[in-house]
Amino acid sequence: MKDYYNILGISKDASQSEIKKAYYKLAHKYHPDKGGDEKKFKEINEAYQVLSNKEKKNQYDRFGRVFEEADSRGGFDFGFGFNPFEAGPEEGSFGSLNLEDLFEEFFGSGRRRKRKTNRGRDIEVDIEMNLEDTLKGIKKTISLRKLISCSRCQGTGTEPGTKLKECFTCRGRGEVQQIKKTFFGSFTTYVICPECRGEGKIPEKSCNVCQGEGRISGEEKIEVFIPAGIDSNQIIEIKGKGEAGRRTEKPGDLYIRVFVRPHSVFQRKGDNLFLEIPISFSDACLGGEVEVITLERKKISLKIPQGTESGKVLRISGRGIPHFSGLGRGDLYIKLNIRTPKKLSKKQKELLEKLKSQGL
Repeated sequence: MKDYYNILGISKDASQSEIKKAYYKLAHKYHPDKGGDEKKFKEINEAYQVLSNKEKKNQYDRFGRVFEEADSRGGFDFGFGFNPFEAGPEEGSFGSLNLEDLFEEFFGSGRRRKRKTNRGRDIEVDIEMNLEDTLKGIKKTISLRKLISCSRCQGTGTEPGTKLKECFTCRGRGEVQQIKKTFFGSFTTYVICPECRGEGKIPEKSCNVCQGEGRISGEEKIEVFIPAGIDSNQIIEIKGKGEAGRRTEKPGDLYIRVFVRPHSVFQRKGDNLFLEIPISFSDACLGGEVEVITLERKKISLKIPQGTESGKVLRISGRGIPHFSGLGRGDLYIKLNIRTPKKLSKKQKELLEKLKSQGL
């Protein structure tokens, strides 16, 4: 049995937020498009699909598997890696298994299941950008290969001139009754209609292009606006730009995760920027001015106070990253490091000897 918690590197009491965070970190690391391990990536996705779903997670925590695996085999095969009619930890005991709960989970107590949606799949993509690009909002165009709405039938799945009709199998209900005979008797449950996949309708004549799906594999270019001040791991949601839904069902959504590349000079912490510059020994002692180039490539003059010690940090307000709210900017912090020359001229040595004799 696979240990999904171990696969994601989390504890069994991890919150949904922690599960999601662990998944995004590992998915980004092992994504095949980034040169990652495809087998590991699929394993990570499998673990996330179970642990991010409350019902599946409860089943996995209790039985080690989910009911979907048991249902796929048909019959009264519990599929949990044990036989509930055998003795548990103590003779005649079922351990922690509650048969009433088991019937509720497995048979649904004869209650109708929620209609399955054929909504399009959500898509998540990564975008990398430079630190300079966060200073103002920018537009990027991305090209996605995905399921798109069929242009011939306009997503209905029907050949032009025809229409959808009521499904004969389920009589438009989208589900069919299933009776299971077991040792305990017969149990009635409702499953998604295999003919119409829960929609209750089927095409009179299926579209020749999409074969009745209402969607085909294609490419779509999407223009994305990335607001100023965005930071790494922030997500931009674009409604309806995921994969097209089956026939007339709603499309999925597009989630764009942003990664800001590290800068060679500036370091970002929140909306503040940090920079280190060298200053001369004379400027540190007597004070002076140095020229600083900001992230937006503008030159500003920085005054150095008299008697500055190495490591002192000066702040310039409003020269950091714009706040994501659109109001104001962070600050620029400049650390001053006194530069010690490795080579001195004869004149410089003489002057330093004089200063040394004066106690400097």
